[in-house]
Amino acid sequence: MAAPLRPTSLRNLNLLLRTAPRFVQNQFRAQSTSSVNPEEVSHFNALASTWWDPHGSSRLLHLMNPLRHNFIRGCHASQPKPGPTSNLRYLDIGCGGGIFAESAARLPSTGSVVAIDPSPEVLAVAKAHARRDPGLQGKLTYLNTSIEGLPQPESVEEQYDVLSLFEVIEHITHPADFLDTCAPFVKPGGWIVMSTIARSWTSWLTTKVVAEDIARIVPRGTHDWEKYINEEELRGYFLRERGWNSPRVMGVVYIPGLGWKEVAGSEKVGNYFFGIRKDEV
Repeated sequence: MAAPLRPTSLRNLNLLLRTAPRFVQNQFRAQSTSSVNPEEVSHFNALASTWWDPHGSSRLLHLMNPLRHNFIRGCHASQPKPGPTSNLRYLDIGCGGGIFAESAARLPSTGSVVAIDPSPEVLAVAKAHARRDPGLQGKLTYLNTSIEGLPQPESVEEQYDVLSLFEVIEHITHPADFLDTCAPFVKPGGWIVMSTIARSWTSWLTTKVVAEDIARIVPRGTHDWEKYINEEELRGYFLRERGWNSPRVMGVVYIPGLGWKEVAGSEKVGNYFFGIRKDEV
């Protein structure tokens, strides 16, 4: 059982909620040379051995994976003039053990998937699992690197149709710098898609107190509530600073026994998907 909350803890959380917009604004842009946090890498290294256990520490990611594909299909279908529907190039950042990367590589519409992660231990698990399926050879490439270590594209042909950041942005200390680095990898007309968590009282209660401390459905220390980002902050960054278009959001809720379900409006208080389209030249 989690330790009872002290009045001082509640007061501190309430203060952070009231000051969070300024806090996040300051943290959203800062000089940094790498998005990789050694503490985050160490945490996920410890979970490497259970990544592909559907009942293990990554169980919620396995259950969420079908919604990831549904959301990407919805992003593509939302355009009056749909983009390419075959030979799509994916860049999966923070791929972990490869749950999404493998499934994306198996799609008939996929040309190739490049999946990167800074953790060698986790990436070793991803590579070992991929070797079990000969059909993935030539379509799925794993690289042990951060986005800063990946050579930037020199042509449209080297850019990607979909850049995915699933359960990544809430682990980044300076998200604007990180997104600035990601943007050049996306083709004109391509998409950045991500899943993350809103910063609210509800998300603190469900992801920190219930999920980590009481129910233990995710390992303790997986999330840092102060790094959560609200949908309107992402929307403002892309529309105001980058001039991208067609933002899409989908709130999702985990229901024990049923899995993840789309729930309209839940993006304001908890988990959600966010997608944004790069302007065509």
